[in-house]
Amino acid sequence: MTSQTLPAAPEIERDAGWRDIAAVIGARIGARLLKITSAIRPLAWVLMGMAVVLWITGQSLGWVELTLAAIVIAITVVLCAFFLIGRTEYDVDLDLARNRVVVGERAVGALTLSNPSSRAILPSRVVLPVGSGRGEFGIQRLAPGEKAEELFAIPTQRRGVVKVGPVSVVRGDPLGLFERAHRRDEPVDLYVHPKTVLFDGQSLGFLRDLEGLPAADLSRDDVSFHALNEYQPGDDLRHVHWRSTARTGIMMVRQYEETRRSHFVIGLSRSSGDYATEVDFELAISIAGSVGLRAIRDSQRVDVRVQGRELRAETGKQLLDSLSAVENSKPREGSVSELAGVIAATAPLASVVVLICGTKVSTEDLRRACARLPFGARVIAVVADTTIEIPALRRIADADVVSVGALEQIPLALQKVLA
Repeated sequence: MTSQTLPAAPEIERDAGWRDIAAVIGARIGARLLKITSAIRPLAWVLMGMAVVLWITGQSLGWVELTLAAIVIAITVVLCAFFLIGRTEYDVDLDLARNRVVVGERAVGALTLSNPSSRAILPSRVVLPVGSGRGEFGIQRLAPGEKAEELFAIPTQRRGVVKVGPVSVVRGDPLGLFERAHRRDEPVDLYVHPKTVLFDGQSLGFLRDLEGLPAADLSRDDVSFHALNEYQPGDDLRHVHWRSTARTGIMMVRQYEETRRSHFVIGLSRSSGDYATEVDFELAISIAGSVGLRAIRDSQRVDVRVQGRELRAETGKQLLDSLSAVENSKPREGSVSELAGVIAATAPLASVVVLICGTKVSTEDLRRACARLPFGARVIAVVADTTIEIPALRRIADADVVSVGALEQIPLALQKVLA
C-alpha cells in the first residue's frame, strides 16, 4: 500500500481564501463590464463591428481606403464615448399637484432639476415613466445654481393606480451611439379614483345598539337581558343580582343576549365571468364607492371585500384608493356564492350586506349567494347593467335585487329599495 500525504490544514484554508477573493473580484469585474456594455447602443456595436471588418479587409487586401474608413469610424466612436465622461449631479424634485384625481380629471405635475455643483452640467435628456408609457424632456446646459422646470399632464381616462417615476437622467452623444441613465428620484403613486355620486335622504344601514336586534348567542356583558344564572368563576361581579342572591342564598349573576352593532359590508365581485362588458365592471366599482361613501358618512363601520382579499375602507379616501387598484380576476378565483360564503365567515354579525355583481350572474347563483350571507342581515344585491335605462327592482328570497344602468340611477334605485 502506498501512503498519500494530505496537504496541511492551513494550506487548504489558504486555497479556499484565494478562491473566495477571486470569486469576489470576478463578480465585481463582471458587474462593471455589464454596466459598461449597458451604455452601448446597438448602432455603436454595428459601427465597431464594421470598423473591425474594414480594418481586417483593408490590411489583408492592401486597400488603403478601407483602412482609412475603419480609422474614421473608430475615431468617431471614441469621440462619442467621451460624452459619457462626467456625472450629472442634478437635484431632482418631482411634484404632483394632486396625488388623487377622479377619472377624467386633469392631473398635472412639475419636474424641477437644479445644478447644485460648482461646474456646469452639459445638456442631457430626462426620462419620466408614467404607467406603461414615458415622457422625455430635453434639458439644456445648466450653469452652477441654475434650475430648469418642466410641466407635464397625465391622462386619466382609466381608473387605476399610476406609478409616476422614477426620474432617470440620460447622458448620451449626438449620434446616439452611447447612453447612460442615472436614476434620480423615487416613484410617486397617482390614484385615479372611480366616479361616484353623493346622495342624501337614504340611510342604508340601521343601528343595532341599545335598540339592536338580539342574536342567539349569549354574552356575559351586553345590554339585552336574558336570564339569571348561578355565579361562575370569572363572571363580572358588577352583574351580580343582589336581590336574587339574598333570596336564594346563592350568588346569581345576570346573563345577556349578544346584540349586533351596525356593521355595513360590501361584497364586490371582480370576477371577469360575472360582467358582460368592461363598462359594466367599472359601473360596479363606482356603485361600490358611492354606497360605501354614503355608509361612511352615516358613521357606520364599513367593510369591503372582493374575491381573494379585504379592501381598506376605514375612511372615504382609503376606500377610493382601494377601489382604484381593483382589477378583474379570473373566474376560477371565486364566484359570487363563494364571496358570500367568505363574508358570512368573516362578518357573521353584519347588519347590512350589499352584494354587487354583473348581468352574467344567473338568478339561481344570486339566490345561492344571498342564502349564504349572515342570518338576520338585510341583503341588497345590485346588478350593474348598462343596457337598461330605468332601475329595476325584484325580490330573490329575502334579498332586494336592483339593476342599475348608470351611476346617476343609484339614488333612484335605493329609493325603490328603501321605500
